[in-house]
Amino acid sequence: MSPSPLPSPSAPPGAPAAAHPVPASCTDLFVSFTLIALQGFGGVLAVIQRELVERKRWLTNEEFIEEWSVAQILPGPNVCNLAMVIGQRHFGLAGAMSALGGLLAAPLLVVLALALVYARFAEVPAVQGALRGMAAVAAGLVAATGLKMSAALGKNVLPLVACVVIAAVSFVLLAWVRVPLAAVVFGLGGVGCVLAWRRLKP
Repeated sequence: MSPSPLPSPSAPPGAPAAAHPVPASCTDLFVSFTLIALQGFGGVLAVIQRELVERKRWLTNEEFIEEWSVAQILPGPNVCNLAMVIGQRHFGLAGAMSALGGLLAAPLLVVLALALVYARFAEVPAVQGALRGMAAVAAGLVAATGLKMSAALGKNVLPLVACVVIAAVSFVLLAWVRVPLAAVVFGLGGVGCVLAWRRLKP
């Protein structure tokens, strides 16, 4: 029998054992989320999935989807919720604040600077065209991230067919029928939770 993985030396007492790399410190969290935020032009979801899952391997794809699902049903910006959940898991309140601070501090300065520039050049046709082009790139990034995350559905407790149906119905309700996000999250999310609970209960 192989020995259980040991918790990170920098993790707080009683933290769960880690089977993959973990943040080394609150400073590591702050710097990592600062770099993630500075790359997130047009949306942070694609960047944060690549950085946390593929590069740093702090989360598996399945864990990322679970954490992102929790972040979506909490009030406030999803990515901020996710950063705080990850930071709190490893270093408690200090970790949550470090991750959130890294996510917000540098981008705030960038946004303020860009707002001043935009106010000066907003009416220039070339600037308007550039912003439309960036919107197309952002849509592509979100679509690509969705495809990456969908690979984890094969390991879900629900059958793949059920996962695909729920995902398709969610897309139709949000994109075409324009049902409010909260109704879709709690409605279809509730259905998914009930189905998963019925399959997991002894």
